[in-house]
Amino acid sequence: MNQFTYCVPTKVIFGAGTVHQAGEAVKEFGGTHVLVVYGGGSVLRNGTLDKVTASLDKAGVKYDVEGGVQPNPRLALAQELVDRYQDKGVDFLLAVGGGSVLDTCKAAAMGLYGGSPIWDYFEGKRPVTGEVPVGSVLTIAAAGSETSDSAVLTNAETTVKRGCNTPYNRPRFAIMDPELTYSLPQYQTACGVTDIMMHTLERYFAKDAGQNQLTDAIAEGLLRDVMENGLVAIAEPENYQARSEIMWCGSLSHNDLTGLGRAKDFSVHQLGHQLSALFDLAHGASLSAMWPHWAQYVCKHDLPRFANLGRKVLGIRCDDDEQCTLLTIRGFMDYWHTLGMPISLSGCVGVQNEAVLKQLAKSCSYGGKRTIGAFVKLDEDDMLEIYRAANV
Repeated sequence: MNQFTYCVPTKVIFGAGTVHQAGEAVKEFGGTHVLVVYGGGSVLRNGTLDKVTASLDKAGVKYDVEGGVQPNPRLALAQELVDRYQDKGVDFLLAVGGGSVLDTCKAAAMGLYGGSPIWDYFEGKRPVTGEVPVGSVLTIAAAGSETSDSAVLTNAETTVKRGCNTPYNRPRFAIMDPELTYSLPQYQTACGVTDIMMHTLERYFAKDAGQNQLTDAIAEGLLRDVMENGLVAIAEPENYQARSEIMWCGSLSHNDLTGLGRAKDFSVHQLGHQLSALFDLAHGASLSAMWPHWAQYVCKHDLPRFANLGRKVLGIRCDDDEQCTLLTIRGFMDYWHTLGMPISLSGCVGVQNEAVLKQLAKSCSYGGKRTIGAFVKLDEDDMLEIYRAANV
């Protein structure tokens, strides 16, 4: 097992009805003037936003409210929030929504603390030295952003999607009320389950992965749990047990627990980000469309690792590692197909011509200036081959 430092300071407030504790949680962490940020109209229609603001009123906390966050959150809105509230005394941001809302809040928090333009932080042109505190009322179990150190934004002007990882991104608290996810459409639930799985799979594959048995066991158990309960939640949207299992899996999948002691890969996320940026594709769909083809491309480098995944998670009984690997990849494809998720480009953005595939590879490789991956390092040519394989 490699050396690691593990610190997840986010206070988790979990369970039915915890949405009503938002105001007191903000006060606990020093918030006196809160910017409440949400996405579309769902939190208005189902009453979640009213519950949050009522809680803030009860706690005597001043607040402003801003909506309009889109899936694949845009740089423009985050920058607009910074410009609008830079001199208005906001000392806390509260995200009411899923990962897109949280990422927007995290990005705005960087700018409110350290200045503009915030895209500089995502391009690495200036370091993140602090943030205005952020809290979360989670309404979608997917991204794990409520306890993670990451934020991802799309620059719509350049069709570039970038992430920024820093310990300052960790929210001060995360209110996780599974009942708030009951009204999610089936497709959003499926996308969330896929994202949770991928956060775990991206950490499962590393050169030194087999040297960490406990981390393996946690990852394998989480995958079994979220896959089982994902099917239940699709069939029974108001099944509290299934929704609560998925919500907790979401946090644990992306707070580094399932990758302790080894390097994470995240090639599939990088490949998928280009699809989301270019086609405005749902994040979960970009992942299920790419993982099988990444797996087929790299699996020869460690067949026992893929075989172990299939045996431990899918229950495959096969002594031959190569055959078990093929069954493992097919098993995950079949699962995502059952959820209604795409497993190729044709299933989500249509078959693309060679010029588009080359554009995707060029963007993912930053014009040939970077490789991606820890399990297997991939250059621009490798990326193009994977996009070609997925283009069916």
